[in-house]
Amino acid sequence: MQTLKPSDSGGTLYIVATPIGNLEDLSSRAAKVLSEVAVIAAEDTRHSGRLLQHLGINKPLIALHDHNERGRVKSILDQLLAGADVALISDAGTPLISDPGYVLVREARAEGVRVSPIPGPCALVAALSAAGLPTDRFLFVGFLPAKRTGRRTALDELRKEISTLVFYESPHRILDTVSDIMEVMGAHREIVLGREITKTFETFYSGEAAQVLSALTDDPHGSRGEFVVMVRGADKAESGLMAGALDVDQLLSLLIAELPVKKVAKIASGLTGLGKNELYQRALELKDV
Repeated sequence: MQTLKPSDSGGTLYIVATPIGNLEDLSSRAAKVLSEVAVIAAEDTRHSGRLLQHLGINKPLIALHDHNERGRVKSILDQLLAGADVALISDAGTPLISDPGYVLVREARAEGVRVSPIPGPCALVAALSAAGLPTDRFLFVGFLPAKRTGRRTALDELRKEISTLVFYESPHRILDTVSDIMEVMGAHREIVLGREITKTFETFYSGEAAQVLSALTDDPHGSRGEFVVMVRGADKAESGLMAGALDVDQLLSLLIAELPVKKVAKIASGLTGLGKNELYQRALELKDV
């Protein structure tokens, strides 16, 4: 294992969290750092320029986004190695959390540059704290694939995950995403949506997937704003439908094609050691698909 010690003579790369909606959420420490660094690397300089103007801060801005990050890293590293302090900010929230910055941070650390986080707002943490879902273990997936086939495939791969699942979603895809969650993970799977968190029209929708989809559809503002989608993990019975290397769903599907469901549950229970009742219910679900 290699331990990298920051250079005493170089500058510091500050990873600064900025508000996700309410400007009052910016910490005094974050404002101080932004006012003192030599340059600020921002995902969108126009967007960040408005924040800095609000704070009365006038600093050189460098655009650093998904499409130019690799090309900009060297010039930023050169400034850091020459002794200049640099702040990295995204459009909202904590940089690198589904935002640019990974390449820069990794290269900076490889060069021995000190990288220091300035913590603050983060949409996924804020949403989880108010969702009422288990938070002892959660899996942040970022954005699901934009196309329906890819999105459903990704959801199917996560269907048996017992951790609370967290996604970000855009307003024009939210209805399709909730519909896919309902179809792939079941209409009764508990989900919570956080919309416009910390903003004036902050709203949480919670309940079974089918109920939340109905609430979104009925709400005239249901497809507006940015969303954090949280899905309760699979329960033990559902996640248990994978015994060792044996895919129980596949086994049930093969047996259903030849035998009555009751017989299928009995045989599958003998082969997997799982309970007949849960296997019977799962076989019924698969038969109806």
